[in-house]
Amino acid sequence: MKSFLMLCSAASCALAIGAAMPAAAQQAPAAAPAKAEAKPVPVAELVKKVDIPYESFTLKNGLRVLVHTDRKAPIVAVSTWYDVGSKHEPAGKTGFAHLFEHLMFNGSENAPGDFFEPLKQVGATDFNGTTSFDRTNYFETVPRPALDRALFLESDRMGYLLGAITQDVLDEQRGVVQNEKRQGDNQPYGLVYYKVLEELLGTTPYGHNVIGSMADLDAASLDDVKNWFRSHYGPNNAILVLAGDIDAKEAKPLVEKYFGAIPAGPKSVLPKVTVPTLPAAKTVTIKDSVAATLILRSWAVPGLNDKDAVPLSVFASVLGGLASSRLDNELVRKDKTAVQVSSGIQSMAQLGIFTVQAVVKPGVDPAVVSKRLDEILADLLKSGPTADEVTRVATTKVSGRISGLESVGGFGGKAVALASGELYSNDPLFFKKELEATAKVTPAEVKAAANKWLNRPALTVMVVPGQREAYQEATAVAAKPAAEGAKAEPVKGTRGALPAVSPIGDLVFPKVERTKLSNGIELIYANRTAVPVTQVEMSFDAGVAADPSEKLGTQRLTLNMMDEGTTSLDSTALAEARERLGAGISSGSSADRTYLSVDAPSPNLAGALDLFADVVEHPAFAPAELERVRGQSLTGIAQELTTPQSLASRMTPRVLYPAASPYAKLGAGSGDPAVVKTITRDDLVAWHKAWIRPDKAKIFVVSDRPLAEIKAALEARFGGWKVDGPAGTKAFAAASQAVTPKIILIDRPNSPQSLIVAAQLTPVDPFADTLAVATANQALGSGFLSRINMDLREAKHWSYGAGGGFNFMEHAVPYTISAPVQADKTGDSIKAIQQQVKDFLTTKGVTPEELTREVNGSTRELPGRFETSDAVLNAMQQNDIRRRPDDYFSTIAQKYRALTIPQLDAAARAALDPNKFVYVVVGDASKVRPQLDSIGLPVEVVPAASLASTKPAGN
Repeated sequence: MKSFLMLCSAASCALAIGAAMPAAAQQAPAAAPAKAEAKPVPVAELVKKVDIPYESFTLKNGLRVLVHTDRKAPIVAVSTWYDVGSKHEPAGKTGFAHLFEHLMFNGSENAPGDFFEPLKQVGATDFNGTTSFDRTNYFETVPRPALDRALFLESDRMGYLLGAITQDVLDEQRGVVQNEKRQGDNQPYGLVYYKVLEELLGTTPYGHNVIGSMADLDAASLDDVKNWFRSHYGPNNAILVLAGDIDAKEAKPLVEKYFGAIPAGPKSVLPKVTVPTLPAAKTVTIKDSVAATLILRSWAVPGLNDKDAVPLSVFASVLGGLASSRLDNELVRKDKTAVQVSSGIQSMAQLGIFTVQAVVKPGVDPAVVSKRLDEILADLLKSGPTADEVTRVATTKVSGRISGLESVGGFGGKAVALASGELYSNDPLFFKKELEATAKVTPAEVKAAANKWLNRPALTVMVVPGQREAYQEATAVAAKPAAEGAKAEPVKGTRGALPAVSPIGDLVFPKVERTKLSNGIELIYANRTAVPVTQVEMSFDAGVAADPSEKLGTQRLTLNMMDEGTTSLDSTALAEARERLGAGISSGSSADRTYLSVDAPSPNLAGALDLFADVVEHPAFAPAELERVRGQSLTGIAQELTTPQSLASRMTPRVLYPAASPYAKLGAGSGDPAVVKTITRDDLVAWHKAWIRPDKAKIFVVSDRPLAEIKAALEARFGGWKVDGPAGTKAFAAASQAVTPKIILIDRPNSPQSLIVAAQLTPVDPFADTLAVATANQALGSGFLSRINMDLREAKHWSYGAGGGFNFMEHAVPYTISAPVQADKTGDSIKAIQQQVKDFLTTKGVTPEELTREVNGSTRELPGRFETSDAVLNAMQQNDIRRRPDDYFSTIAQKYRALTIPQLDAAARAALDPNKFVYVVVGDASKVRPQLDSIGLPVEVVPAASLASTKPAGN
């Protein structure tokens, strides 16, 4: 499913939406050689490659345990799923399940304090928790010698939690959750989902948002939350999955040891849910600070276990999920009345939401788009999908699942597949049956299911530009006297100390091999065999810094056009061919590099590379399609001017870099709309010719196929690629500008949060050994346990999350702190950041405890950190760009162990100056400006709309 309720940015639109002009009508920079189309492997063959064998057992207290053995790395994913979600919440207690997710990270009776501390110490990766309508889960991937500690922690919060929850802890996490809610609500279209749930599912237990209401969160008492825990978090209400370097014989005594003594509790009662049907079609209109009107049409449909779930999912993909979908082809490519469309199903255990959405092109009557949307849907309901469409959907879904199952844990790995199947369907292998059903479903079955459920009345929610209604804020909570429990001491534990962790071996990073194609393009390769997938990324020495100064936005528009048709395929044909292969083709850029990439199941690699080479070497840049994509880009730019992070990202480079620096171009975002309107096809062809060329390219590959095979495949497609004309150049001769510390307030009215961005340029050399300064920053700004986050989130609960870090660009290393905070604490938050940074760089440097934690965590996490091909591919590129040896991560553990506190303090103090930060604040000036005047820095107020121009505002 495409992104839900988000207008695609210019970057994401680039390869998600294509052109419909026939190849014969396109002008071309070069002719593409004719190739016989490689035949994709049948989807049923791909399904056979998806397998997660498991063993299971159940403890006497009812805890269900699933074990999957995967010996590819010395790590184990620990995933605990509780049968409690927001659908179990009674009226007046919305948000309780999610609030408890937070409370269960705040320590237990035998492991007081944040759980992130002991998890970080053992090198845990992929550790987090999530809450949905149907369940709450907690997960971490740990080195095998740390499994005892992970099981101790998970069992302690299952059986020994209540004594650690005090009024202080509740108030703290309530504040954090309320800021998480503000952060989501503060985004464009951020309130629409509340309306969908209320109007469509309001009569069911699924009718309220998982995060709850401010009023219910305010009203939650200590007794309320403790009773909630007693009712839902017993072992007989949970599933534990262990996936990785372990088997059931090893697992059973460990699970018995840590969980066996926990008594069973009440079992969650499955609420009664009937799929509701609206009595009549209904349209609701809400206003928001958005750049374009959103039409969102929804139906309640059956849950994931219903026989119609798979056919409905396939129908949704054909309608608006594929890049070649009916909605894309008609509304975006042909009519050009929408700039983004999508369709998909949010499948829950007991029901689902079928959603169709269109973002209307500014200037177009939404009623016209709404009428066309209905016509396209009606036509597909009448005729049904083609067999080819159904096959393309199945191949795309199976391909994505294969890639996702490389991880043993995290948000979507093997542990998740097993646990969700067991909890929702009483079958850990449900995921495979779902894939098999997707591979076998017929067009007639898809048509029948869609007609059964989508001929019912629909809910339409329209989000139109305008001023939002008043935001429902939290009630200020008065401080409670100590006698009321605010200072109650947590219960002391009885289980003894945390289990010790035996020595953890250092990482053996995959062997990286280098070779060259016949035309000189360097190929950097690593072999990974966990999944039959190949990832190829071409990195070009270009990036945002290569954007033409007089036409900022050219690079982005060029990338957006490269998948809109080649000299041999129009964009629809290109998208269809890609989907038949289960391949993904994408683009992107950093300050210094432009990326084009392809990934595919290895059995389909030949065909995927044929398409990729066509996109890279022979984009058509069809004039008619340029006008359509230009319109999408302009809408994306307008959207950037309504989004807090995008506004800050536009302003910050303008104050850090002189106007002549190539890095000042970062302040243009996706471009200046006035300039983007003037970019011609010739500009795109010229930029492609100067920068997307073999003498600026390196190819990075991670694959289960051997290097010889990969090289031969790439040589056949890129070995004959020749340079044509002079290459582009980037000039970094401009001197750094003197930056005057100040506050620039970007006025964004009616913002429940302010986004604070503090930035300065540092003297750090990106090609030197930066391990000391990066490790020092782990204590100050990077990660959950950093001082900035622990202060603003955990101690003050003014933010859902804050932190800072270095950006190691090739010609500059800025340091940036980002902190979304509740609006009424904006000024105090800046003061808190200033104090934390000043203390760290003067009298309160790195502590022995922080050094131990960072060295332990950073060395022990290495096997989990590089578990996936994605991570290896990114590391290979970073090593290359930063001129580090290919085996850098194989030697890094001993470098960590050699670090000392004086080294870290010296590195941080040489890099950062607490008095040189410029603060960019995005928020409601009427509420925020009075808070800023007491900070002692000059304050400039800038209208958000002024940042559309690329002129150096704020200097």
